Amino acid sequence: MSQVQATRKRVLPGFGLTMGYSVLYLSLVVLVPLSALLLNSTGLTWEKFWDVATDIRVLASYKVSFLCAAAAALIDLFLGLLIAWVLVRYEFPGKRIFDAVIDLPFALPTAVAGVALTALYAQNGWIGSLFEPLGWRMAYSQTGITLALMFIGIPFVVRTVQPVLEELDKDEEEVAATLGAGRWRIFCSVIVPELVPPLLTGFALAFARGIGEYGSVVFISGNMPMKTEIAPLLIMSKLEQNDYAGATAVALMLLVISFVLLFVINSIQRWSRRRTV
Repeated sequence: MSQVQATRKRVLPGFGLTMGYSVLYLSLVVLVPLSALLLNSTGLTWEKFWDVATDIRVLASYKVSFLCAAAAALIDLFLGLLIAWVLVRYEFPGKRIFDAVIDLPFALPTAVAGVALTALYAQNGWIGSLFEPLGWRMAYSQTGITLALMFIGIPFVVRTVQPVLEELDKDEEEVAATLGAGRWRIFCSVIVPELVPPLLTGFALAFARGIGEYGSVVFISGNMPMKTEIAPLLIMSKLEQNDYAGATAVALMLLVISFVLLFVINSIQRWSRRRTV
């Protein structure tokens, strides 16, 4: 037994070594870049930093980024649940192809996605031309930004909900059905409570991805200041003007707001997981 235990200790390192490697890699990938972001902002006084971070144009870009990212993640929440439900509960021709297409936004360059979406939803595009007579401009508006963020965010919701749906025990649904519960009652009382944590996780991932998205949005947004200009584009504009301190101030404020929102979402997720356990 002693030799087996010694072998296990050599094969599976203890807490100290694994924790050390984890902290090292986390520092190199996350903490060091964030520290550099803070150091670059030290060239600004607090008054100058606040003036840059709360400029009217900057606040408008925050509003566009967060509102469009939240709207896209919320829509993806329902669409992702529907797609995951179809993939798990039904068999149909071409199911594997349909399942593979879900991951396409992960592999497709975001700039290519932005060009394709702009061509589709522009005034003379296949889809945009249908809405233009109704007075609804799809491209070069916040609607177009939301569509682009929906495209890049939908895989996060589907891939977090799909495994949970596959592992759900159908015996509980059958028991509820034998007790007289209808389909809607079974879905709301049996299935939905189990899906709340993964749905919140998918929403948080899609929302966080949308806040920092640049490539797929920059083409379809039109980049109009105070209207369709997103915060990442404003940061790039300041960098092109060699205003590194200003770009860092905007990025730091964006980081703080994003962290607070994600912290709130994760807190709700933990609370919902404790209630379902």
